[in-house]
Amino acid sequence: MARPTHPTTAYLLGRENMARHADWFAVAVAVVLPWSTSLSLAFIVLWLLALLGSADVAGPRHEGKTAAGGLPVALWMLAAIGMLWATVPLAERLAGFNSFHRLLAIPLLLAQFRRSERGMRVIIGFLVSCTVLLLASWLLFLFPDLPLGRHRPDVPIIPVKNYSSQGMLFSLCIVGLVEWGLFAWQAGRRPLALALGLLALIFLANIFNVATSRTALVVVPILLLLFAFRRMSLRGTFAMLVAIVVAAAAAWPSSDYLRDRVTKFADEVRSYQPGAMSTPVGERLDFWHKSVVVVADAPVLGHGTGSIRQQLRRDESGKLAFATNPHNQTFAIAIQLGLVGVAVLFAMWIAHLWLFCGSGLPAGLGIAVVVQAVISSQFNTSLFDFTAGWTYVWGVGVLGGMVLRGSSSKPCNRVIAREERG
Repeated sequence: MARPTHPTTAYLLGRENMARHADWFAVAVAVVLPWSTSLSLAFIVLWLLALLGSADVAGPRHEGKTAAGGLPVALWMLAAIGMLWATVPLAERLAGFNSFHRLLAIPLLLAQFRRSERGMRVIIGFLVSCTVLLLASWLLFLFPDLPLGRHRPDVPIIPVKNYSSQGMLFSLCIVGLVEWGLFAWQAGRRPLALALGLLALIFLANIFNVATSRTALVVVPILLLLFAFRRMSLRGTFAMLVAIVVAAAAAWPSSDYLRDRVTKFADEVRSYQPGAMSTPVGERLDFWHKSVVVVADAPVLGHGTGSIRQQLRRDESGKLAFATNPHNQTFAIAIQLGLVGVAVLFAMWIAHLWLFCGSGLPAGLGIAVVVQAVISSQFNTSLFDFTAGWTYVWGVGVLGGMVLRGSSSKPCNRVIAREERG
């Protein structure tokens, strides 16, 4: 007759099982995030429940005391306090506050993947999912009559969501594949390295020819040059610059859509008239101008959480009446939380960059996630957008946990270790 399991042993086994489930739910979130908002939310809830069931309280508390894990929590707390001085209805305050909730997942993920060995499965799941999305995107481009995707006369046919989200996801995949390919090449796995490089080119060709996001056209060259600067010699960096110029020159005559996007942007800038808002560029420039005026009215603490819509309505012509964000993350924070909030936001970005200053593959991928978010946040409220915001949270949390799990002799990591011990 088998001996009954001791209650403490049963508890520990249950906690380990819940931790394992949390890891796999994190993988599931990475897989469905490029495709579905509702599925992503469902798996995020399951991930959180499993993580809470693992009863690991010390890990998140520890990460919350570090800069990388604590500053997102500090920004969330400032947003919570910011509801006190907002003059909008409670529903709008809570709606604005909802945009900050995802930041609380960063210290949880840092603690989870410092402990877990399944971080790479999250990254591979994300890459495989984006590759399937890439194939679907090319299918719709080659066979536009297929009854799939989102058909609108003013945007390209895409499988799901929008071309901006797709461009953001594909930009990260390009740099991730190049990073992984370099490590594979250095390890002597030349066929794998060449396959990864070829896949990166197919992603890049999709951005050029299928769903050209203007933000992606800015982000990809910067990320590739940053990769070359970190991983290669000065000669290699120059070679990367030449390769980017050659790729752009080759894509320009072959892609009508690329030429249209770039030339239309230049025309919109030249034809911009303040207050006209007749073009997407004109709308953004007017939003930014209006945001500067609004921030100047309450520069220190802002107008309170959830006040963006109210403040952008303050336009005599009424043309900004339906604006819900200023298309700039810094302004979105400054309007609500003032320069104090902006300081916390920038400190968070710097802390996350510092976290990824090591030399391993997770560090390289993490740098790409943070830099991509910082650049795209100049043109969109990336942290408040569902796909971009959760991609940042999942990328920083999972990759940051992997970096913390793997010891490194880099000076910056020794500083991090001292900070954690303190």
